[in-house]
Amino acid sequence: MDALKSMLSPLGVGSANAIQDTLKLVVIGGTVETARRASAGAWHTFLDSFFLTAHFSQEDYPYDWLMHWLSKQPAWGRSREFEITTRTVGRNGLTQSTTGDLDEEDDDEDEDEDALVHGRRKRKVAFMPSIDTTHTIYYRGHWLRITRTKRYPDYGHGSALKISVIARNNDILKKLVLEAKREYEKDAEHRVHIFMADTTYGCWRWNGARQKRPMSSIVLQPGVKDMLLADCKDFLCSEDWYAERGIPFRRGYLLHGVPGSGKTSLIHSLAGELGLDIYVVSLSSKGMSDNTLTTLMGHVPSRCILLLEDLDAAFTRSVSRDASSTGAPTASNPSSTTNETNDGSTLSLSGLLNSLDGVAAAEGRLLFATTNHIERLDPALSRPGRMDVWVNFTHATKWQAEGIFKCFFPSKPPGGAATASPSEELPQNVDASQKNLPVPKRKAPSHTIPVLDETEISELAKRFADAIPENELSVAALQGYLLKNKVRPRECVDEVAQWVVEERETREKLKKEKAEREAKEKKEAEEKERKEKEELAGKEQEEKEAKEKLERKERAKTKKAHRAEAAMKLEGASSSTTSLTATEPVIPVIVMSAGESSSSESDSSNGGIEADTEESITSEEEPDKAADGTGSGDPAVKDSNHSKEKWVAVKADL
Repeated sequence: MDALKSMLSPLGVGSANAIQDTLKLVVIGGTVETARRASAGAWHTFLDSFFLTAHFSQEDYPYDWLMHWLSKQPAWGRSREFEITTRTVGRNGLTQSTTGDLDEEDDDEDEDEDALVHGRRKRKVAFMPSIDTTHTIYYRGHWLRITRTKRYPDYGHGSALKISVIARNNDILKKLVLEAKREYEKDAEHRVHIFMADTTYGCWRWNGARQKRPMSSIVLQPGVKDMLLADCKDFLCSEDWYAERGIPFRRGYLLHGVPGSGKTSLIHSLAGELGLDIYVVSLSSKGMSDNTLTTLMGHVPSRCILLLEDLDAAFTRSVSRDASSTGAPTASNPSSTTNETNDGSTLSLSGLLNSLDGVAAAEGRLLFATTNHIERLDPALSRPGRMDVWVNFTHATKWQAEGIFKCFFPSKPPGGAATASPSEELPQNVDASQKNLPVPKRKAPSHTIPVLDETEISELAKRFADAIPENELSVAALQGYLLKNKVRPRECVDEVAQWVVEERETREKLKKEKAEREAKEKKEAEEKERKEKEELAGKEQEEKEAKEKLERKERAKTKKAHRAEAAMKLEGASSSTTSLTATEPVIPVIVMSAGESSSSESDSSNGGIEADTEESITSEEEPDKAADGTGSGDPAVKDSNHSKEKWVAVKADL
């Protein structure tokens, strides 16, 4: 400091004091800032040592549990920073209304929440805590710090949830997750979650939650429904039995039959009754390959229903497992092969079989496959071990028609009212599975369904079944007819005979139109094939003519080159003879046979240069003969003229 003062003394005492004060402030400020940062770092390190942090990804179930639980917390809806949205349901298919949602004040308290406005539900304004912002919620004596983020901001999906809490162990987080799970399962008890295969990324995507369908709404032949349900329950409880005998813990069901007979509806109902999710894979979707299907099958959960719809339509490219098969699609012509291999799906039958029961195949799942044409399936695909239980679905029988009618028009209890709303009264002929379903909370509709006595319903159902022909109409057709007459049970029975006649006429008309369309398409295909053949023949003829023309030109060029070479040799000989005897002209004579003359004349018609040359040669021949006196008077020449024609070219250097 003394040295600094001695250096600054010439500048003046006042300036030296100012600089000293500045340096003191800089040193003090730096020391304070360093201490602040060190203390802040130490404090955060101290706090982090007590914080427990849990991360939840949107691709897994706990994320749905926590989001559903948070939507019910008052503090979550009263966030200081939020985003406004009009969403009605969350990703899990459940309503996620928070305490901060905006409702219209002039609405009546008794007004239906699901009321329709111009054919659609009223939109509600929801307040959702914003992303990348930390929110604090008090839970069981602990403050939870919750942050919602986007894992892939550029793509707009892939949310994540982070929850931090100050605690000595993770018991509080365990309690939070279990409570959220219980509330979620309680609210989702009456829904079936459906997942679809994503061939682009080789993963499963949540596709929605559907209301469970009661087993009583499925009308099959007696004993079929109960057999399937009992077999599924027995399989789910037999994991140890399978393991003891070394059998893969898998079960397959093949549902085959006519379209519209209730195959998919039965699977939906079984999933709701068993409490399982449905994983749907379309084998003919774009991008499906052996590796993609193997990856998807490996990621299937252990307890679920795996659905392969329209199994016969997955191999429309004639893939078989015969001894002569190569495992590749076969086609009648190259153009069809190109179209088939470019359809986006490269799945083979061998790849499907390996993914179903290969080493990497998932266990513990119920495999359901549906098909309308079982005869098109390869025996290796439908054998026991892959498809253990076969169920044949036919057109509606009289027994099914009677059961469907009773399902649509339930009977009233003894001493009940004449009419009732569906939400006010539960029919008697309903099984236990249907009683577990939630009763919709909505106001009575403008029309009411008449609830008749059990005796009258049975009589009407019998009359309805008698009017339905056996194994002729599909279950879907009967259901469509009953839907159109859902409030007219008596009129429905009276008009069913006329409806059957109309259905037959419609089917005959459609069949006739289909036959005409197929005949027209066949005729157009034949006409198109004939035109293509004619065009191909014309092109071949044109190519042949062009080739012949080209060959003639080549021959003409070759002959012209030979003549030019001969003329050059002739000129060289003439010049050498002239140099030896300058006074005596040399007359070279080119003798050609009559055949060569005729060929040269024919060649002259193809090229103008050859014709001009020949004319000049013949014009010079006659005067030379007269001048030399070698005319027809010479006997030797006359004799040679009878057999040959002489062409003489005279070139003399004067």
